[in-house]
Amino acid sequence: MHRSPVEDLAHEHGIEVLTPYSCNDSGFVARLKQLSPQCCPVVAYGKLLPKPVLEVPDHGWVNLHFSLLPAWRGAAPVHAAIRHGDDLTGATTFLLDEGMDTGPVFGMVTEAISPADTSGSLLGRLSNVGAGLLVATLDAIANGTTHPLPQPADGVSYAPKISGGDARVNWTHPAMAVDRQIRACTPEPGAWTEFNGSRLRLGPVTIDTDAAALPAGHAAITKAGVWVGTATSSVRLGLVQAPGKKPTPAADWARGLRVHELVLQ
Repeated sequence: MHRSPVEDLAHEHGIEVLTPYSCNDSGFVARLKQLSPQCCPVVAYGKLLPKPVLEVPDHGWVNLHFSLLPAWRGAAPVHAAIRHGDDLTGATTFLLDEGMDTGPVFGMVTEAISPADTSGSLLGRLSNVGAGLLVATLDAIANGTTHPLPQPADGVSYAPKISGGDARVNWTHPAMAVDRQIRACTPEPGAWTEFNGSRLRLGPVTIDTDAAALPAGHAAITKAGVWVGTATSSVRLGLVQAPGKKPTPAADWARGLRVHELVLQ
């Protein structure tokens, strides 16, 4: 365990840092009331704040969420947007209430999703534009020039936390779904498939409609690369990572196996 960059910066500037195990901790709530914050920003906390905590700051808790609410409420909005093939996403600032990302909205910024985006690359861009949105929202609250508006009742969707099991590639799905799943799980939690009883971690793949048709999960190996069959066209593997090894191009990994075909599960 080590301090986050945010905590390091706070210590450098002599800002008190509270790290309660739970926001229900009575000592934490008491100290928060003593500090008497006017407004509290929240980013990637991942848990619901209890009512006694929500009521402490005069202007509430302002959350920065990486979707265009009410789409993709929940813990993994960036993963969900890529996995479901969305063309557009964004960041939203809203006033926290006791629900899961249900509070009224202050502002939004949009961000296009490219066909090559991973959750890591998309989250990086959203973090930058979202930071600007959060600062602008807090400034507007301080100036009294903004008021949150209720979220629309239509268009609600949910993005639950991604587990390791969710990251296992299902080769019986269409190539487009396989591509989206792997990109959504890159870099975390990391897409994977089973080979010889062990997990083989996978980087983004390339859909190859010109490649020879292969049964789902069956891989063909050439000097140029490794192709794996899906329910539709084959996909060409990019980087792979065997247990205890560093990520390596699939062709280099397969060359060490000294085979021309293999099956991934």
